[in-house]
Amino acid sequence: MPYPKGFLETRAIVKPGSYCVIPPEGRVINSIPGFEGCRLSIIASPKVGASFVQYVGAVEPGGRTTTAFHADPGVESFVYVMDGDGALTTTVGGQTETLKAGGYAFAPPAEGIEFVNETSAPVRILLYKQRFVPLGDLKPWTVFGNAGALEEQIYDGMENVFLQDFLPYDLAFDMNMHILKFLPDGCHPFVETHVQEHGAYVLGGQGMYLLGEDWVQIRKEDFIWFGPFVQQATYATGREPFFYIYSKDMNRDAEI
Repeated sequence: MPYPKGFLETRAIVKPGSYCVIPPEGRVINSIPGFEGCRLSIIASPKVGASFVQYVGAVEPGGRTTTAFHADPGVESFVYVMDGDGALTTTVGGQTETLKAGGYAFAPPAEGIEFVNETSAPVRILLYKQRFVPLGDLKPWTVFGNAGALEEQIYDGMENVFLQDFLPYDLAFDMNMHILKFLPDGCHPFVETHVQEHGAYVLGGQGMYLLGEDWVQIRKEDFIWFGPFVQQATYATGREPFFYIYSKDMNRDAEI
């Protein structure tokens, strides 16, 4: 990297156990076993308070998993292709699909995700893993899809806010992934304070986000982790839609 042009500064905010904002500036590439030709940054983990681990990065031509991500018996995983001219040949539990921009795959516990970029162009991805919370004998299943094929639903009766659900609303699933989109002047209907935590990666636009007691400027390529019961709400502030992909734990009771 070149020398800095001015003072060393950052927009990152890290409040362990509460929330964090991780902008693209300042991320480092982590050396992670199980990947080849991949430049990945870990942007959330239990070390900051999250109950999951999330990664962002690029898969270069020829890049691949060298072992399945993450095939542990109690761990479920998810991959999303954000952009790029390449594609990932992706396998989960013996099923193989080609994921282009907007494509995703969910792997149930113990299945893991394998991928390879057999094209001549890189792709950028999000990766996610968390421990599965069982419910009786119910078991989630493999899901492949593309955000471009998902219906946009009006969010909470607000005609300038839209939601896309990636995974089935079924008790077998203890999590979901969504895209929430705010058109200019869109906002949350109220300040949320709930037991669920989120990991949100901003795919476009900009907004003002209430995180705890702080209003924070957020823009494209920022990552936000929201801890349980942290106050949260946003206003879209730009001339373009403000939208992000985010995780949510669901369909389970709170433990004592």
